[in-house]
Amino acid sequence: MNDSLNQNLGFVHYWAQGDAVSHTVAYVLLAMSIVSWYYILSKAWTSWRIRRSAAILDGFWSAPTMPDAIALLTHADTEHVYAPLASHAAEAVNVQAHAGSLNANVDPGELVTRTLRQQINRVSSRLENGLTLLASVGSTAPFIGLFGTVWGIYHALVAVSTSGTIQIDKIAGPVGEALIMTAIGLVVAIPAVLGYNAFTRVNRVTLAELDAFAHDLHAHLTTGTRVSTTRKSA
Repeated sequence: MNDSLNQNLGFVHYWAQGDAVSHTVAYVLLAMSIVSWYYILSKAWTSWRIRRSAAILDGFWSAPTMPDAIALLTHADTEHVYAPLASHAAEAVNVQAHAGSLNANVDPGELVTRTLRQQINRVSSRLENGLTLLASVGSTAPFIGLFGTVWGIYHALVAVSTSGTIQIDKIAGPVGEALIMTAIGLVVAIPAVLGYNAFTRVNRVTLAELDAFAHDLHAHLTTGTRVSTTRKSA
């Protein structure tokens, strides 16, 4: 009898007994899990490549000329995070390149500052891509799973009440099955939260290095000196 009871319990039995609402909740959690894992894996690969290329920042200042330094950085910066700052900033100080445009009347120092700020904002936007989704999945998936559990328990209790007999074994099975949805919600949410925290940390370190690199570039291109030689970290 126990073997027969165990065979009638579990996710398969819960799925067979579920209605459209229960199935929709499961599909929503599945979609959230697939999307979040896509961003977790893709951003993990991107973050690893960014952190690997960050080591070339020290070698950038060892190059004999600015074109050589930019070429070295462009080759190592596979994610194009650091190299655009140097290339666009170097181009900004070339007054002849802006002949006939509004930029020709702008002070070179101000133009370099604006160019560096634009590039940092562009990189920041790239780094933050997908973080909002991971945060949303991490905060809502447990509640979606809980909704599926409540809905399953409600239908289980309705089925027991209509049967005319109330027995603990008749209630425990359906209620235990419904709790599976809460567990699935947590399984979806936990990786999303961990991924969000890890990528936020990596982005903070990367942006701090970008800020320090931009400060050094501005000082070098406008005054010919380098103010800072230490990369910042958070």
